Amino acid sequence: MKLFDVYPLWPIEPVKAYGCRIIDKEGKEYIDLYGGHAVISIGHCHPTYVKMISGQLHKIGFYSNAVQNALQQQLAQELGKLSDYGDYSLFLCNSGAEANENAIKLASFHTGKARVLALRKAFHGRTSGAVAATDNPAIQAPFNRTGNVTFIPMGDLAAAGAEMAKGEYAAILIEGIQGVAGIFEPKADYLKGIRELCDKYEVVLIFDEVQSGYGRSGRFFAHQHSRVRGDIITVAKGMGNGFPIGGVLISPLFQALHGMLGTTFGGNHLACTAALAVLKVIREESLMENAAAMGDYITSCLKGNRAIKEIRGKGLMIGIELKEGYETLRNRLLFEKQIFTGGAGKNIIRLLPPLNVDKQTIDIFVEAFNQLTDDTN
Repeated sequence: MKLFDVYPLWPIEPVKAYGCRIIDKEGKEYIDLYGGHAVISIGHCHPTYVKMISGQLHKIGFYSNAVQNALQQQLAQELGKLSDYGDYSLFLCNSGAEANENAIKLASFHTGKARVLALRKAFHGRTSGAVAATDNPAIQAPFNRTGNVTFIPMGDLAAAGAEMAKGEYAAILIEGIQGVAGIFEPKADYLKGIRELCDKYEVVLIFDEVQSGYGRSGRFFAHQHSRVRGDIITVAKGMGNGFPIGGVLISPLFQALHGMLGTTFGGNHLACTAALAVLKVIREESLMENAAAMGDYITSCLKGNRAIKEIRGKGLMIGIELKEGYETLRNRLLFEKQIFTGGAGKNIIRLLPPLNVDKQTIDIFVEAFNQLTDDTN
């Protein structure tokens, strides 16, 4: 048997990592400014993370949700405090797509309606309902294509209002910052307008914070920069620093729906311990504040580079749109300078480093970036 092809693979096999560094099987060291797709939130192999998970393994690693698990309640309390959503309930699952799937299901249960609104360029996952709300027909099987999803442009309140006025929609899904699309952030006035429309037409507002959440933007959730609250918020990626875990934060308005969701692996002992370690480190090491400061530092250092068309994002969720040459530059950064970066859209370098990245590491990247773009101009 061989593996089913999923992604094109770089000819690099990491075997060890620490902080913002990765070491491959040949012993070559790389700077990680991609974080395994925004997953590594507190750095690779953080001592607190390793100690807590190792300690839990000596106690119990897993049992099903048919029994009580005090770690789940502890996680809910700590997440509520740090996120400022302490009055919400937490449903634990295993991934971002699963979180979005359950958020849509809850909204549909709550309203009795089947249709949802999503934004153009949205990415919400690859499971059935999540991929149906993802604006990319190439990854939708015929089974996933449904008339229950309508896509509208980001920023167009009139379009949102016209659809909601039909009275057919259970929810609208909005990423705190669109990541896969190329780092596009909904403006504060737009989100405030959406909140008002949702209240007027009784539509559930779901914020997908799978990639943009957990302190990456400099606030716990990216939508909090706009001072707007969602009815449901989905999380994953940085939540477990590499251990699979996702969650759905659920408004008190939905209390009557308890018992409508279920999961076998979600919220197991090891997953909760990993998530508790992440929250502990974010809080004790002020990583949200560091994300905001280092994001500003990266942006200021790259200003004036003539190869850049635009820099977008907040905190450590940054999109650098180039005038040309994206693929060549990304390859050269990896193979000549040993720096991992991400990509998105057309000509966009995406930076999603661990939230504890420091100025010295950023300086290495900036020097390499400027040198390589000077070579091509």
